[in-house]
Amino acid sequence: MVSQAIKIMNPTGLHLRPAGNLCKEAMKYKSKITFDYSGNIANAKSVLSVLGACIKSGDEITLICEGEDEKEALEALIAYIKSGLGE
Repeated sequence: MVSQAIKIMNPTGLHLRPAGNLCKEAMKYKSKITFDYSGNIANAKSVLSVLGACIKSGDEITLICEGEDEKEALEALIAYIKSGLGE
């Protein structure tokens, strides 16, 4: 298991489009990918789970990856979040 904290800097937070983009990126990996936000765990491969976390701009989440490609998944998702989630 690997994890890393990251701040969401999209001006609108994780609304539908960036949440969908995050899920699409997470689905590329075999690892279980979740994130912790204020003690709540959300499945990064589920749009409803990501939207339900109500992540706003400036909020910090901890990405958690568990599985055979966990390091690759974590690095790619951190880079994708830093790049603005396709926005």
